[in-house]
Amino acid sequence: MTGEDLPSGKRSERPFRWRDAWRLPWEWWRNVPVADPVDRRNAPMLQLICVLLAVLPAAAWAYRFLALDIPLRPGELTSMALSLSVCAAAAGSFVLIRYGRFAWASRLLLVAFAVTVIPAYGLTGFTAQRFEQPVLVIWMAVAGLVVGRAALWLMFATIVTAFYLGIAVDVARQGEAAALYSDATFSAAMFLMIAIVLDRSACSLRQSLREATDRGSDLLEANRLLKREMAEREKAREQLVHAQKVEMVGRLASGTAHDFGNLLSIIDGYARKGMRADRLEAARDAFQGIETASKSAAFLIRKLLAFARKEEYKEEVFDVDEALRGLAPMLGQLFGSRVAQEYALDPGLPKLRLDKHRFELMVLNIAANAEHAMPDGGLFRISATKDGGDVVIRLSDTGSGMDEDVVARMFEPFFSTKPAGAGVGLGLSIVRDLVTGIGGDISADSEPGEGTTIAIRLPAVEP
Repeated sequence: MTGEDLPSGKRSERPFRWRDAWRLPWEWWRNVPVADPVDRRNAPMLQLICVLLAVLPAAAWAYRFLALDIPLRPGELTSMALSLSVCAAAAGSFVLIRYGRFAWASRLLLVAFAVTVIPAYGLTGFTAQRFEQPVLVIWMAVAGLVVGRAALWLMFATIVTAFYLGIAVDVARQGEAAALYSDATFSAAMFLMIAIVLDRSACSLRQSLREATDRGSDLLEANRLLKREMAEREKAREQLVHAQKVEMVGRLASGTAHDFGNLLSIIDGYARKGMRADRLEAARDAFQGIETASKSAAFLIRKLLAFARKEEYKEEVFDVDEALRGLAPMLGQLFGSRVAQEYALDPGLPKLRLDKHRFELMVLNIAANAEHAMPDGGLFRISATKDGGDVVIRLSDTGSGMDEDVVARMFEPFFSTKPAGAGVGLGLSIVRDLVTGIGGDISADSEPGEGTTIAIRLPAVEP
């Protein structure tokens, strides 16, 4: 079945490739439901040991009986029973590991070894088992690296007990007690040094892994806290933007009320005219005037509500020319009749991609500061030009201007030259954050008595 043939319109995440088939058993081998990170790393190695112990001794005995047809010698029946019991324990340990019972699996394996190694030395003696002593190091390594320190030293005690039990059997058969006990003591000392090395290595390994796990947990916690802090800062920023909108709407409300009152007067005049009309054409003209004035009033309210509404950031592509000229009614309400507006917009300006309401908030914030700088009236000029791949918008006023110290700090949060209670100094700071947040740049040029020009450079949309 291909990705197109899947039911319910679902597509395959990744198509199957035969050259990746070998990864499937390896992933199955590695992925065991073990919580402890150390045990999870040791699980593949212990599984391999379990498979070898479950298969190889049984295969060796089967080969002897089926292929070589060698009869059992005295005592070998017990050896075979002990060997097959280790095979059964290893198979059981493998099943336990696959079910996530790593600790039980390792303990079962070590108990099976401990139960079989002592009888083996008791039956054959120390000398007969000499060539199998290097294998005992593997069991000690499994005990120390997989289970822990207690299991390592318990395994060491079991091996030493088996050594001296085997020596007692050899002394009973051969004599020469001094030489045999010296040999056993030397072997025990060698295994003691191996146990000490394994003990130190296991402790260091587990400590290093525990520290790495703790560091990883600390990093995850720090990352979680950082994400939460970033989310809280973004939320606070959105609240500040909305607060600025509400403040601006409050300032625009007086102008809106004035314009709305004028429109109501016009509607009232047309209504009276229609009531006094003695001809159908005059009444129709009056009703058309009422309709035009009411649409203007509805547009005015709609524009103000749309600007004040708290919405999520929503990028859109729009014309700079239309957006700036569309702000003329709101700027007129902000400035009143004292301040004239002038537009100098180059033809063929490229489009912008950002939240249009926030773009309007930038212009209105700068215009509000310009209105404060022109208490006796003046001119507010908006120009827009294309500069490479950017659009440069310049907003100029003929107000009182600023000195160098004020210009240097005008975009700082909570910096304001207005009287106490007249502003909190966040308007231009929010404008700067909005501009730089979309990859733009903002600068100011001002001289006392010469007015102020604020230039906003925004990346344009590629045609």
